[in-house]
Amino acid sequence: MAAFSRSDFYEQLLHGCVIPTAQQGLEQIWVLLIMCLGCRILWRLALPSHIKHLSTMAGGFFCLYHFFQLQMIWVVLLSLLCYLVLFLCRHSRHRGVLLSITILIYLLMGEMHMVDTVSWHKMRGAQMIVAMKAISLGFDVDRGDVRSIPSPVEFMGYVYFVGTVIFGPWISFTSYIQAVKGRALSLSWFWRVCRSLALCILCLLMSTCVSPYLFPYFIPLYGEKLLRKKKRKARGAVIRWLRAYENTSSFHFSNYFVGFLSEVTAVLSGAGFTEEKENVKWDLTVSRPLSVEFPRSMVEVVTNWNLPMSQWLHSYVFKSALKLGTFHAIIVTYAASALLHGLSFHLAAVLLSLGFITYVEHVLRKRLAEIFSACIRSKVCPPHCNHRNKKGPFVFVINLLFAALAILQLTYLGSLFDTETDDITEEEGYGMSHTIYKWSELSWTGHWLTFGCWVFYRLIR
Repeated sequence: MAAFSRSDFYEQLLHGCVIPTAQQGLEQIWVLLIMCLGCRILWRLALPSHIKHLSTMAGGFFCLYHFFQLQMIWVVLLSLLCYLVLFLCRHSRHRGVLLSITILIYLLMGEMHMVDTVSWHKMRGAQMIVAMKAISLGFDVDRGDVRSIPSPVEFMGYVYFVGTVIFGPWISFTSYIQAVKGRALSLSWFWRVCRSLALCILCLLMSTCVSPYLFPYFIPLYGEKLLRKKKRKARGAVIRWLRAYENTSSFHFSNYFVGFLSEVTAVLSGAGFTEEKENVKWDLTVSRPLSVEFPRSMVEVVTNWNLPMSQWLHSYVFKSALKLGTFHAIIVTYAASALLHGLSFHLAAVLLSLGFITYVEHVLRKRLAEIFSACIRSKVCPPHCNHRNKKGPFVFVINLLFAALAILQLTYLGSLFDTETDDITEEEGYGMSHTIYKWSELSWTGHWLTFGCWVFYRLIR
């Protein structure tokens, strides 16, 4: 890259990566967008509700076939199995638990090479959405939030809702039923779709073009110029951390791309709004990138990474497991998230590590807030909290130190998602050796810091 002048480099980046990537991205999703818009228009017509459910189910089937071809049969089988269990257990008070066990067994059987690994992992996102919808519906019926078990047409319409069937996000059955009524087309709806689509393309470009190319161009990771005055060991450590941050940045923006794309499809098809009297606000938010890249704490990172999934895990996993104790409920929640994401060692390692990191950070900052009576907890204090020190240099510095620690932890965890690996390895999942190698390169810093924070918390408890 050093042989290029800056203008030549930007020109080649524009024509060699930015424009082709944007074109390919739109080519991949335009059919899905057309189907979502068709669903939105159809829901505005004065049709019987069962026709609307059937139409969105047909649209969902078409999109599944468009993206997965005949491999979609495994998603269909999962949805049929879920409704069968829901129907057979219609007199039980533990539908949510029974559905969870059934889905877990099905996913484990699939992961144990019932299907070839690459094909199974390609469908993992769609299967996860079906599983989350079915489990949430089971618990909602148990709790009385949904009065009765939906009809087969309603259930399949919900599960195969074209706006969420491919990329998500998870929405509740109640939200789906409200969306079927078809709210009026409005300028705010159109603006929300355009905004999310623009951010979606921007994040795709950041992940594919900016992070892998601009980052090493301005900070020459692979040369000696940057740190030539440093000792060789220190230089190697800094370069490893910079490479880890490069991988992390690319991975983060790929997640934001999917998040904003799911906003586009859900809102375009007529879901993702809140209603206050007669005022409809199209306010669906899946990810908050700024709150992740510039975090207050790791606790806020995991919440803002995927808001609907965070809500689902809190409502249907954490609350159900809370009787086991806070720590155990947190570990169960992250374990459930790992199982939903598939049996990839690196994902399980990251998610379970996150469980320990967030718990230790939460209890440590809570204890420090009590000792100093300061607003330094993991989450922002309410306006009328009882702390004496709400602002000031001390509060600012402590929060800044924990924010820097969160960024370091994010870089450490994200180093596993290597942009230099081939597509087959990425689709099949990184193995144990890759995980151990990447973290050992960084001297297991994240885990040692977590252990140190836990020891410090025990000392001041």
